[in-house]
Amino acid sequence: MSDRCDSRAEATDVIAPDGRVTVAVITRDRSAEMLRTLDALTALPERPPVIVVDNSSDDATLRVLRGHPSAARVVRPRRNTGALGRNIAVLRARTPYVAFSDDDSWWSPGALRKAADLLDAHPRLGLLAARTLVGPDRYEDPINAVLAASPLPCAPDLPGRPVLGFLACACVVRRDAFLGAGGYHPLLFFGGEETLLAYDLAADGWGVTYEPSLTARHHPEPGGRGGRSHLLLRNEVLTLLLRRPLPVALRAVARLVTAASAGEPGARLALREVLARLPAALARREALPPDVESAARLLDGRPCAEGRGAP
Repeated sequence: MSDRCDSRAEATDVIAPDGRVTVAVITRDRSAEMLRTLDALTALPERPPVIVVDNSSDDATLRVLRGHPSAARVVRPRRNTGALGRNIAVLRARTPYVAFSDDDSWWSPGALRKAADLLDAHPRLGLLAARTLVGPDRYEDPINAVLAASPLPCAPDLPGRPVLGFLACACVVRRDAFLGAGGYHPLLFFGGEETLLAYDLAADGWGVTYEPSLTARHHPEPGGRGGRSHLLLRNEVLTLLLRRPLPVALRAVARLVTAASAGEPGARLALREVLARLPAALARREALPPDVESAARLLDGRPCAEGRGAP
């Protein structure tokens, strides 16, 4: 990795508030986790504004949010919006940059200030993916190594390592770039939705990079939430159908058919849902520009972390 690719933002002891970054949080039926996350975000030296999109099916989370001493803005859609709740939060943000957290994740002190400084200094930078530390022991999320090993060539006008994937609860976006790219795609709803957004940002000319000097914390439930394996399989195929050449997408469909025939976990449900969404995916197909398709091909076949997209 070149010196430029291995750049690190300088540490800072400045503790004054910084109003350049809003933190957008989506949550659903996890009031205790939401309380811990809100406590952590409120304690940040940057004192970021926080917008919470509450997709909950009961009022417990709403009571926690309304009873918290922070000034978090709460948006409660009439239905579960999944990852699209992040789009709702970004639309309501009034800062140039937006950081994302889930109800079980937050940011390390100083990370949002570093992100804002990098985005200020690099006008083409659209998204920064952070290093993610997991649990109270702060072990490295496997996605960190995947992103750090991205083979994409460095860009002289961007910091960090260029990538075409990231972890949704550990990234900071330029608000205008995110909205211009359409945010998270409604066809995917939730699960492995990051790669499509990375494609769309890159297609619009924005840089997407991994910068390990930025740190996010993630405290997932032991064993994670169940019932997601089919969503990751489904959305991987839908992403290819929406943006990649048809031969690439059809090979993925064939692999899913084979997996479903073999009884692999989640594959049959994923295939049914892909077929149900196939007309909409084909209607919304937009081929990637040649340079982005070349980058995507360079990443094809590389390992992913928990199905969360290519590097």
